[in-house]
Amino acid sequence: MTIYVGNIAFAATEDELRAVFEVYGTVDSVRLITDQGTSQPKGFGFVEMPAASEAQAAIAGLHGREVQGRPLTVNVARPRNEGRPRR
Repeated sequence: MTIYVGNIAFAATEDELRAVFEVYGTVDSVRLITDQGTSQPKGFGFVEMPAASEAQAAIAGLHGREVQGRPLTVNVARPRNEGRPRR
């Protein structure tokens, strides 16, 4: 299951985010999104967890939890085509 994580501190690393989610189960991958032009973090990313039950536990346990002084937004990622229209 792919999990959307928003409001991530710009100083956070993929390893730090992985450690936060591994408390709830196995993490396949962590991807922090960066600006293509500047390579600066955009403040959101995606975590992949293979077990849906572990992913749901992570969502319930981490949504609103402060990490590096910022409350995380954590929910099930929507497929790209369900988001807002691209320009």
